[in-house]
Amino acid sequence: MQYILLCSAIILEIIATTLLKASEGFTKLLPAFGCIVLYIICFYSFSKALLRIDLGVAYATWCGGGIVATTIISALVFGQKINTIGVIAIVLIIAGCVILNLFGTSGN
Repeated sequence: MQYILLCSAIILEIIATTLLKASEGFTKLLPAFGCIVLYIICFYSFSKALLRIDLGVAYATWCGGGIVATTIISALVFGQKINTIGVIAIVLIIAGCVILNLFGTSGN
């Protein structure tokens, strides 16, 4: 259940961040409102996931997943470019999150 909550927090954060870009500096009301609401729900889900997942592992997974997905969305939706170094960085972020999830906990 805790990983479902963490996954939910990641998805909500990705959508909220995309709405943050779409709000154009909070000048567009609907995306700005959606962004705020989704961030609140995101943090609630993340806080519940932290009841069973170590903070370091959960935060790295949350940030890593958000960074990777947001980078892909920014390229697909907003037309931003990803160069070779960016792709390598994304692969390293994914590898780091996987390694941390597999070996970075105390086993509790």
